Amino acid sequence: MKWLLRSVAGWPLGLVAFVGGSLGWLTWLASPTYRRRLAANATLAGLNSTQRRQSVAEIGRLFLEVPWLWFRDRQRPILPLIRAWHGTEHVEEALRAGRGLVLLTPHLGCFEMSACAYAERFGPTQPITVLYRPAKQPWLADVQTTARTAPHMQAAPASLSGVRQMIRALRKGETLGLLPDQVPPEGQGAWAPFFGQPAYTMTLAARLVQQTGCAVLLTWCERLPGAQGFVMHYAPLPSALPKGDEAAAAAINAAMEWTIRHIPHQYLWGYNRYKGPRSLPATLEAGA
Repeated sequence: MKWLLRSVAGWPLGLVAFVGGSLGWLTWLASPTYRRRLAANATLAGLNSTQRRQSVAEIGRLFLEVPWLWFRDRQRPILPLIRAWHGTEHVEEALRAGRGLVLLTPHLGCFEMSACAYAERFGPTQPITVLYRPAKQPWLADVQTTARTAPHMQAAPASLSGVRQMIRALRKGETLGLLPDQVPPEGQGAWAPFFGQPAYTMTLAARLVQQTGCAVLLTWCERLPGAQGFVMHYAPLPSALPKGDEAAAAAINAAMEWTIRHIPHQYLWGYNRYKGPRSLPATLEAGA
C-alpha cells in the first residue's frame, strides 16, 4: 500500500484532480451508508443539489491530495501552487506580537496544504506544529509522523506528550495547526451544536488559547477548479472564545460553520461528525 501511495506524489496536479474526483464518485456509488451520511450532513448545512454533487468529487480529491503532499519531493516548493493569499495581514500581525498563534481549519478544501503553505511562507519566522491522530496501523502511523515533519513544520500526536509539545511551542511564540471538527475521545470534548445538531467537539483548542494567551485565526485552503492551484485564506474568529468548555466548543463550531460556508462543496460531508466519542483510558488536559 505504501508504494502505491508514494507513486501518487509524482503525478501532476491535473491527474490528482481527475483520479481523485473519479474515486470520490466510485466511493459514493459503492457505499449506501456513505451516500446516506453525506446526504444527511449536507442537508443539515443547507447545500443545494448542485453543491452536493460537487462535494462527491471534491471529497475524493481531498483524500488523494493527502499522499500527493505527504510523499512529494521536498525540494519542490509548494508556494508556486498558491495562486493567491487573502488575510495574510492577520498572520503578520500575530507574528509581530510574538505570543504564539493557533490556526484552526476544518476538513475543508486541501487542508493538508494549509500547514505546508504556512511552513514555507511564514515558517522561517515562526515554525508550525500540527496536531494529528495516529493511525491504528503501525506503517501508516509512521508515515503520518515522517510526512508531516518538514522544514519549519513538526507533527504532534494527539496524546499527553503531544499536548505538552504544543504548549511548549506556543510558549516559545510558535504556531499550532489544529482540525477542531474531528470527534475527540471521551473526556476531551463537549457537546455543542454543529449545523443545528449536537456534535461532540474538541475542547483542547480553546484551552490552549485561554491558557497561553496566544492569537487564534481561521484558515482554509481553497481548491481552484480545473487543477489551477489553490488559494490560501486567513481570517479572525467571528467572535472571541468565551470561558467554559461548552460555550467555547459552541463558539468554535460556529466559527467552523462560518468557514465552511465560504466553499461548502469542498467540505468532508461524508465524515461521521455526529458520532459519540470513543473511550480512552487517559484524557488529554491542556494543563498536563
